[in-house]
Amino acid sequence: MKVENLVHIIGAEFYTGVPDSQLKSLCNYLMNTYGIDPQHHIIAANEGNCAALAAGYHLATGKIPVVYMQNSGEGNIINPVASLLSDKVYAIPTVFIVGWRGEPGVHDEPQHIYQGEITLKLLKDMDIETFVISKETPENEVKIAMSNFRKKLYLGKDVAFIIRKGALSYDGNVEYRNSNKMLREDIIRHIAKISNEDPVICTTGKASRELFEIREANNQNHQYDFLTVGAMGHSSSIALGVAVNKPDTKVWCIDGDGAALMHMGAMAVIGSNSPKNMIHVIINNGAHETVGGMPTVASNIDFVHIATACGYPHAVCVDSFAELDAELIAAKWRNDLSLIEVKCSIGSRGNLGRPTTTALENKNNFMRYLCE
Repeated sequence: MKVENLVHIIGAEFYTGVPDSQLKSLCNYLMNTYGIDPQHHIIAANEGNCAALAAGYHLATGKIPVVYMQNSGEGNIINPVASLLSDKVYAIPTVFIVGWRGEPGVHDEPQHIYQGEITLKLLKDMDIETFVISKETPENEVKIAMSNFRKKLYLGKDVAFIIRKGALSYDGNVEYRNSNKMLREDIIRHIAKISNEDPVICTTGKASRELFEIREANNQNHQYDFLTVGAMGHSSSIALGVAVNKPDTKVWCIDGDGAALMHMGAMAVIGSNSPKNMIHVIINNGAHETVGGMPTVASNIDFVHIATACGYPHAVCVDSFAELDAELIAAKWRNDLSLIEVKCSIGSRGNLGRPTTTALENKNNFMRYLCE
């Protein structure tokens, strides 16, 4: 169905969410209609953040908010749904729109398979009534579902529309870009060259896909890399766990701005522990580029000052390959925790592939390499 029709049927005035490729039509519609407008549309750091924003909106207006997200974000909403929104606590009615990645019977990437299996169960366990929308769902059925939902919302309960692949369409288009010059794949290529045979923990999305293909092109072994294909926002914590237990090994983390924002508290923990053998690289294009390019707030914040405030002894920002190489080399030979923020353009190759090894093979190869 056309996304404009779904929005009209829901009839809400405020949307907050974390972008998802399955919900690209909705995201583009909201960007074209509202942009980033605190009274109508906010792209949040993580899905729990969205649920809390929705609660604040309802408390201030008495109106019903909408939270959109990929099903991978269900874990992030469990606490605020169960202890804040629930009709057994504050009874704050919210409409969720959830992109169903890894739906059983639909081919998807390995990180989505189990999450796809438990998507409806998790929502049921949180007492969130659901209605699934597919390409074939008649618009009248969606209207009936929303009419039934309104009765639940009136009682302070939460409800969810589950969006199957290709279920929503939008004729409008949004072009996402910035003024930065360096491509992410080229940045990762420079990191891979200078890190050499040091272990690398890489964030989810296109960054891991690009690192895998760079190793292939260089005829390098993939044992050096742990590709965090899921668990967005947690790569730096994984890297910390590796670094403190392998103190004589230089450990690199390739992070993204959206991922770093999603669980920014990790930076405080990293800075507090300050492992001397860890290098944290945040590639910042100010966008959720892997899922379509919708903006993050990273263009308006200063990761260098944040890292310094969190206790990182060295933190810099670079926007050229000459600066990047100089800082990568300095960090490699420095016996101290380092953060390098790299300003990056939006975009990637259209023919970018995906890892050909399984997640389990990746883990086993990486662990064997760490134990050599």
